[in-house]
Formats: sequence, C-alpha cells, structure tokens
Amino acid sequence: MPKLRKCAFCGKEFPPGTGIMYVKNDGSILWFCSSKCRKNALKLNRDARKLKWTVYFGKEEKGKA
Repeated sequence: MPKLRKCAFCGKEFPPGTGIMYVKNDGSILWFCSSKCRKNALKLNRDARKLKWTVYFGKEEKGKA
C-alpha cells in the first residue's frame, strides 16, 4: 500500500501523485495537499493553529509550558 503524505500546513493526509512539493533554499521539503494550504503557509504567512479547518487548530507549540 502506498504511503500517504501529510500536508505541512493543515495536517491532512493525501495520496502520493497528488499535492504540491515545495523545496526551500535550505533544502527542506514541504508537501502541501492544495494550493489553499500552500498560499496560506507561504504567501499569507498564516499560523495553522489559529484556523479551525486545520488539524493543528488550538494545539500548543511543543516545548512550551
């Protein structure tokens, strides 16, 4: 069974062969399930924890008390 990828912004899983791969200048790779997620993360610089439609909504950042 093919391994599902996880969106770097919303956290939704999507099948291989779909989605958008974004490679940053430092060599790290971000996978996005849709252009909506890509634009919210890269162009609009939104925080996924503040949007209700993401899996990360309301979650605390790791390492903070």
